[in-house]
Amino acid sequence: MPRRAARVLLIDAEGRVLLLRGFDPGRPGSRYWYTIGGGLQPGEDAAQGAARELLEETGLRVAPEQLGEPLFSDVAEFPYEGLWYRQRQDFYLLRVTAYDVPHDWVAGVGGDEHTIDEYRWWSVDDLAATDEKVYPPDLADTLRQILGQAECEGDRGESA
Repeated sequence: MPRRAARVLLIDAEGRVLLLRGFDPGRPGSRYWYTIGGGLQPGEDAAQGAARELLEETGLRVAPEQLGEPLFSDVAEFPYEGLWYRQRQDFYLLRVTAYDVPHDWVAGVGGDEHTIDEYRWWSVDDLAATDEKVYPPDLADTLRQILGQAECEGDRGESA
């Protein structure tokens, strides 16, 4: 099924990205981490959808124009509740000094957000080292580019 979506890379002052952990109701045993965002509603542009999803999933309210232009776009293919999706998605960058998702937020979200069971701020190093499923899979490399960090492997003062 074709689908349009908008996503937000919410990055704090420490250079960490906020990810959500969720599951597919059709496969409740599988867990994965993903960026804030989701499908666009009819008549909604990508910035409006990104701002709405940010509010629905984290409680953080921003005006769509605060998100600026998309940082990049990609296409993701994935199953969800027994259907296969081909999702064209725009990614927006939003920097915050800090943000704590309200403790009662998960219990209060409805709709498709009922599949969110955890929130976590991830550093680039944490993302690069994890064995957990993270979407998009190249998020650590993408964040390195955004944050202007060089790949650290091989640069740790090794001597010959």
